[in-house]
Amino acid sequence: MAVDVLIGLQWGDEGKGKIVDFLADRYDIICRFQGGPNAGHTIYVNGNKVVLHTIPSGIFHSDTINIIGNGVVIDPITLRQEILTLESLGVNVRDTLMISRKAHLILPSHKYLDAASEAAKGDKKIGSTLKGIGPTYMDKTGRNGLRVGDIMASDFEQRYQELKSRHRQLSKIYPDIDFDWAEDEWFECIAFLREFKKIDCEYYLHDALQSNRPILAEGAQGVMLDIDFGTYPFVTSSNTITAGVCTGLGVAPSSIGEVIGISKAYCTRVGSGPFPTELFDEYGKQLQDLGNEFGATTGRPRRCGWIDLVQLRYSIIINGVSQIALTKSDVMDHFDQIVVADAYEVNGRSSKELPYDLCMDGYRATYKSFEGWKCDLSAYHKTHGTVPDSFGKYLNYLESYLQVKIPIISVGPERDQLILRK
Repeated sequence: MAVDVLIGLQWGDEGKGKIVDFLADRYDIICRFQGGPNAGHTIYVNGNKVVLHTIPSGIFHSDTINIIGNGVVIDPITLRQEILTLESLGVNVRDTLMISRKAHLILPSHKYLDAASEAAKGDKKIGSTLKGIGPTYMDKTGRNGLRVGDIMASDFEQRYQELKSRHRQLSKIYPDIDFDWAEDEWFECIAFLREFKKIDCEYYLHDALQSNRPILAEGAQGVMLDIDFGTYPFVTSSNTITAGVCTGLGVAPSSIGEVIGISKAYCTRVGSGPFPTELFDEYGKQLQDLGNEFGATTGRPRRCGWIDLVQLRYSIIINGVSQIALTKSDVMDHFDQIVVADAYEVNGRSSKELPYDLCMDGYRATYKSFEGWKCDLSAYHKTHGTVPDSFGKYLNYLESYLQVKIPIISVGPERDQLILRK
């Protein structure tokens, strides 16, 4: 048995939560392996919209174990609220949620450092969600962080005060930071988290693999936000790619199985940073309105553009993607022409390779158009894979260009609005 992986192939917000929810009953264990409350995986269950920030998207399946891995950074306040919301919907979180002892904690002072650092950048902001993610990962790599396992130590509060003192020293370069705000609530949430099962993730998953239990690793954000391979410096603070599963859960590279990549039928991006196919016209506004493109975590409007096949091919290569789930195809129902970027012109030469730095000048995306299908794709979700001819031609082109099959197509927000192709 292997660890299958599900990742976003663009700049995040691809619809990963819904696909994980759909696939969950095939797996005994679903794990988050990186990121933190900057993620927002939206699931519609029985008409209820639920946004998961830290907990894996398999939580609605009572027979599925959900693990928050060591690569995740956890805000106790956000996590408690998430748990209470799920419990109010009748979800049995306490019996199915496990947390790695090695996962790092986000302190209130991390959030203030995050906000102050972003404000100090002025017009060079990277678009941080201001959730304290960056400063927490900085403490992790600086060997100063606090981990979930530490909350059981008798001197935990002393360790907290020592780290907060470090943050006070750092804060001297920023004005007006109140480090004590939310501290009482934070410690209440630490007491709450002590009630949940904590595990050594690497041993737990090793034993599960030895027992042939199927496991799914659920990524957050998207490949183009990876700290190494994304649009640096406009990236997140963790490795969002398949390789991050190994370090974020403690599993060997040889344990990786299927890699399922999630892509929208168009592109979106929240916050700052390069976006080669971004639309600034009525088509971009139409995509935003029809797709309800507003951040699940921040509420910020998402920038919209045509699907970028050069960028997708790049993501597929570095992640070993074996199949693609295409989401929000129904958003394109009303377009007369469907447009894809199939090459870049770099210094006057056509290329299908992504430039080293998308922040630089000297390149532009070039496009190919297809006839729109001009019908309600959501009506096809019970037709056993049958799709309109024009939509089929579009899918065939994507599969031919990307050299990866697209067996799953999402055509609406509800969990059953999927077209499954053989």
